[in-house]
Amino acid sequence: MSDYVKGFAALSKGAELTTFTYERLPLKENELRIDISHCGLCGSDIHAIEDEYSAFDFPFVPGHEVVGFVSEVGSDIPASRIGERVGVGWQARSCGHCEWCLKGEVQLCLDVVDNGTWTPYGGFSNSIVAQNEFVYPLPEDLPSEHAAVLLCAGLTVFTALSRYYSPDTPRIGIVGIGGLGHLALQFASAMGYEVTAISTSSKKREEALSFGANSFIDTSESGAYRPFDDYFDMLLITSQGNLDWDDLQGILKRRGKIILVAFPQVELDPVDLVVHELSILGTFVGTPEEMRRMLAFAAEHKIKPMVEMMPLSQINEAIARVRQNKARYRIVLVNDFN
Repeated sequence: MSDYVKGFAALSKGAELTTFTYERLPLKENELRIDISHCGLCGSDIHAIEDEYSAFDFPFVPGHEVVGFVSEVGSDIPASRIGERVGVGWQARSCGHCEWCLKGEVQLCLDVVDNGTWTPYGGFSNSIVAQNEFVYPLPEDLPSEHAAVLLCAGLTVFTALSRYYSPDTPRIGIVGIGGLGHLALQFASAMGYEVTAISTSSKKREEALSFGANSFIDTSESGAYRPFDDYFDMLLITSQGNLDWDDLQGILKRRGKIILVAFPQVELDPVDLVVHELSILGTFVGTPEEMRRMLAFAAEHKIKPMVEMMPLSQINEAIARVRQNKARYRIVLVNDFN
C-alpha cells in the first residue's frame, strides 16, 4: 500500500483542479480507509471550489458521493470488513458530544464544517478516511454509479419526503427537474404521493412522467399555475434558480408546506404566509439511519439516477458540463488513477 494518496485539488478559490498528492492519514480506532472506485460530482462541490460558503481551506479536494472498497480498518473495526463495497456521503464524521449528536441528529452537529467527507481531503482521489458510523454497506443489486449519487442527492430528497409524508396530505409539487428533482419524482411516487413536476422546460415533460410524475406544470406557459390554485399539500424546492414565490404560495393549500433542499433566493410575501398559515422548512441531508433506509428503499423500488460516467482524470471537463447545465442529470467520476 502506497504511503501517498493521489487526487485533484483546487489550489485556490475558483481555480481549475490539478493533480495533488498527499500523505495517507493514519487511522483512528473507529475509522476505515476506502479505496475509491466511483465519486459523484455534486453542485455543492462546485460551490465549495468557488468558496461560496467561505468555509474551506485550500488546497481543497472536493468529492462527497463516494463508493469504493474498504482497504484498511482501525483497531475497533473487525478485519472482516476489508474488501466490503461501501458508500460515504456528505458527512464522514461528527463530534459525538454536542447536543445534536447526543440526540442522534448528527447531521446538525455543531462542528459541521469539519464533518464533511472532504475534510481534510475528499473523494476526487483514490482513497478517503471516514468514521465507521458514516460508512454504509451497499445493497448487492445497487450499481456503484447509482449508489454514488444516492449517497447525497438521494438522501437529501428521501429525508424530506419521508419525514413529511402523510396519507392525509399526499399532493406534492416537485419544483425543478434536475439532479435532485429527477430523484425526488421517483422517491415521491414510490412513497405514494400524488406527484406533479414543476419545470421551466417543456422538454422535460416526458422524462418527468417517466420518473413517476402524475402531471406536469410548464411554468413558461401563461396561466400554467391556474388549474392548481389551492391544490398542493407540499412543495419540494430542488431548484437553485429564480422562482415566482407569489405563484408558488398560491398553489399551496392552507397550512401547506414549502420544503427547501436547495438554496434559491427566497422572497416571500408575508401576507399569504400568515393568512394561509403556511410553513417554510429546510432539511439537510439526513441521519445515518435515514441513509440506511434510503439505500434499502432505493434498491427495493429500483430508484435509478440518470447518470453520465466520466473518468476522474477529466474532472475539469465534468465541472464545465455541470456549470453549463449540460449534465443530464448527474455526472459520476470513475477512478482511473493507477
